[in-house]
Amino acid sequence: MISKIKNIFFLILFSFFLPTSVFSRNLFIKSLGHSSFLINSAEKSILINPFKAIGCASNLKEPKKVKADFILASSRLLDEGYNPNDQLMFVDPGIYQFEDILLNGIAVPHDRVDGRRFGMATVWSWEQNNLKIVHMGGAAGDIDMNSEIILSRPDILFISIGGGKKSYDGKEASRIVKILKPNLVIPVHFARGKKNNKDCDFSNADLFLENMKDFQVKYVGKDFEIKPKRIDQNTIYIFND
Repeated sequence: MISKIKNIFFLILFSFFLPTSVFSRNLFIKSLGHSSFLINSAEKSILINPFKAIGCASNLKEPKKVKADFILASSRLLDEGYNPNDQLMFVDPGIYQFEDILLNGIAVPHDRVDGRRFGMATVWSWEQNNLKIVHMGGAAGDIDMNSEIILSRPDILFISIGGGKKSYDGKEASRIVKILKPNLVIPVHFARGKKNNKDCDFSNADLFLENMKDFQVKYVGKDFEIKPKRIDQNTIYIFND
C-alpha cells in the first residue's frame, strides 16, 4: 500500500514538471469570417487570411489585433492578406520553416483561366498538433498532379465553395475534396443567411452539400475544439461567421 502511494506521488510530481504541450494536444479553431481563422495549439497560434472589410467582406468585422505567431495568406489582396500591423506573414509560394512547423505553399490559379485574370493564390499545407492542415481559401483553379500528392489526405481541409469569380463553386469544390480525401472539411467563401452581402457573387452551401452526400454535416458556431485522437471522419464543419 505504501509503495502504491509512493508511485502515485512520484507520478503527480513528474507530471507537474512536464510541459503543458504534453497534455494540451487539442486544436482550437476560431472563425473570424470570410476565409479567416485563428488556429491555436499549445505551441503555436496561426492567423489565416486576415481581411479588410471591403467587397464580399464589407459586412463583416475585421479581425484586428489578433495575437498570433504568424500569418498565412492566400494572396496580398485585401480580402485575404490584410496586414496593417506588419506582422510576420507568409504569402508567396515556397517551403518555409518557422521553429518546428514546416510550411508548404503551392501556387494555384485564383480564377478559372489559369490565373490570367486574378493571378495565383497560395494554398498552404502544414502540420500542427500532429494534424495535417490544408487551406485552399483562395483557390479557384485546377491543381496539378504534384500538388495533389503534396496536399492529399489532410486531416483538415479549408476550401472555398461559394463560386463567383475567385472561388470554387459547390460542384468544383466537391470534386477537389474527393481527390484530396480529407477527414474534415471546413467550407469558406459562401453566402450565409441574413449576413449575405448583396454585392457579392457568392452562392450558399446547398450545391456543395448536395454533392457531398457521403459526408455528415455539423454546425459548430464560431469556435471549435478538435481532439486529434478522436477526430471525426468524413465530416463537414460549418462555422457561423
